[in-house]
Amino acid sequence: SHRDPMVGPWQVPVADCAVTLADYAGFAGEAMAMGERTPLAAINAPASGRMAVGEAITNLLAAPIELNRVKLSANWMAACGEPGEDAALFDTVMAVGLELCPALGIGIPVGKDSLSMRTRWDDKQVTAPVSLIVTAFATVADVRGTLTPQLQPGDTTLILIDLGQGKKRLAGSMLAQVLGQFGEETPDLDEPQQIKALVQAINILRTQGRILAYHDRSDGGLWAAVCEMAFAGKMGVSLNVDILVTESDGINDSRAEVGDSKNWASQVSERRNELTLKALFNEELGVLIQVQTAVRNEVMVTLREHGLSRHAHFIGKPNDRAVVEVWRDAKCQYTAPLDTLHQQWDEPGWRISRLRDNPACADAEHAAAGNPADPGLHLHLSFDAAVDIAAPFIHTTRPRIAILREQGVNSHVEMSYAMAQAGFDTFDVHMSDLQHGRARLSQFQGLVACGGFSYGDTLGAGEGWARSILFNPTLAEAFAQFFNRPETFALGVCNGCQMFAALAPLIPGAQAWPKFTRNRSEQFEARLSLVEVLDSPSLFFTGMAGSRLPIAVAHGEGFADFSQRGDATAVHRAMRFVDHLGAATEAYPFNPNGSPGGVTAVTTADGRFTALMPHPERVFRNLQMSWTLGDASAHSPWMRMFANARVWVG
Repeated sequence: SHRDPMVGPWQVPVADCAVTLADYAGFAGEAMAMGERTPLAAINAPASGRMAVGEAITNLLAAPIELNRVKLSANWMAACGEPGEDAALFDTVMAVGLELCPALGIGIPVGKDSLSMRTRWDDKQVTAPVSLIVTAFATVADVRGTLTPQLQPGDTTLILIDLGQGKKRLAGSMLAQVLGQFGEETPDLDEPQQIKALVQAINILRTQGRILAYHDRSDGGLWAAVCEMAFAGKMGVSLNVDILVTESDGINDSRAEVGDSKNWASQVSERRNELTLKALFNEELGVLIQVQTAVRNEVMVTLREHGLSRHAHFIGKPNDRAVVEVWRDAKCQYTAPLDTLHQQWDEPGWRISRLRDNPACADAEHAAAGNPADPGLHLHLSFDAAVDIAAPFIHTTRPRIAILREQGVNSHVEMSYAMAQAGFDTFDVHMSDLQHGRARLSQFQGLVACGGFSYGDTLGAGEGWARSILFNPTLAEAFAQFFNRPETFALGVCNGCQMFAALAPLIPGAQAWPKFTRNRSEQFEARLSLVEVLDSPSLFFTGMAGSRLPIAVAHGEGFADFSQRGDATAVHRAMRFVDHLGAATEAYPFNPNGSPGGVTAVTTADGRFTALMPHPERVFRNLQMSWTLGDASAHSPWMRMFANARVWVG
């Protein structure tokens, strides 16, 4: 993975698209994004379909895509047989499949349909409008060109590229629904060529390095898009809507027609307030880009060359006062603290989480959202990550290491690659290979038990995997012999960590290791978390003590439960979760599972065996992190872990 939903050092979930990497060495990948405008179909079904396609593409354009490489998956839903619904579905399919997509030069090779979207009970019936959910895919030659909504510091300008061409149709918008209305005229994609022009212009500006941040305008309109960019960058924004209000028709500037100058002024003020709301909350297609103020005129020239400048406007600048404000007619019409707005934005998710998850964790996460005192993720290294300490060994012998997996394990390929990069000869060893004698642990010097969901975690995290060894006398003896050979070493990651903890009776010096049980949040946690490497005997962390850096976590049962097994006073801790100030923490979400003291890795007194819940093998490249300060082309500091193992072997 290269780009997940979480953006920036404060991990705000506002990414426009997902981006994966095609392999572990190159920079090619794939981008995926979604679009849907179902509410519009209650008034104009074909418009809802066109807008869904348009939104999918403006989302996808955060990645460096070429339009002719975009493919769509169309999920059609309708209540066929209901009055008017069949015709609405037909018209929408025609509008999207035979008109819009051919005009854009993109195809819909795959999709599905659900055509009984109604519910009846007693004498009541609910019928869903025609709904098209569009998923857009495209291959990407170099994912390093992917943009995010995170605002960047400096003298910069926000530019709105309005594909609605000055129209501010509000029907079906969030504003209309919040006000208890719905409206009569929906947004629409009136000119498909504007989408093609937008893709070309954004890609030129991207190649020139002129776009600092990018976000599409969709649900919630310009106001929501600007606020989300501000949250991701923890920067205030000063918006000026004069140009958006001035270009609108309908303001009566003639006092003579009104007769009363006081009434005339009141009418003009009321009308301008109405137009301000329309400018801020219409959900026409469009994008916001942040550019250096010094080059904004050159950016506008590029937009003009693509026929986009007439409805492209300088609409604001970041500020250092941590407020989001709206200016019109040389007056500040509205202002609010950034953290207050972030709390309001986060509130619906918080309320849902309180009902679904652990309420205490939901409260803690909500309280942390937008906290002005939070410095965000950071990088503090006690070693030089640019030095490859394994280099002198890579071209000598390549020690054999077993990359062990069981049914449901899914991190073995990246683990194998990382270990091979460090100088090991890696072997894919499934548990069935050991059970049937196709492989023997005596053939290997090292062993890594990888992450995933062995046996679907139905027997408890890693417990089923461990019992398949403990309850098999031959395997139990083979593992015990492996662990007792003085030249061997082993690493357990995530599911492998849970399995190793259950195998503690076989591992010399592991008797104090805990059992790993359900996260305190009551949720599977997949996020980027900040950890500190502790001073420990672990061979994997030699020379890394004191370092703080982000790492991927993905587990539902990572709570180190010493009440069921182990000894918290005797265990050798190797790594712990810390908050963004660098202090050990049990607070959610900084500690995703609630383990005491933040512990998330343990080792033995001789350091040969280490078990950790996070996934260093998933972030051995800076490019694999959703936030990093490192060179996107380089390995991340986590490669030192694997290099340390190679140096230990000698």
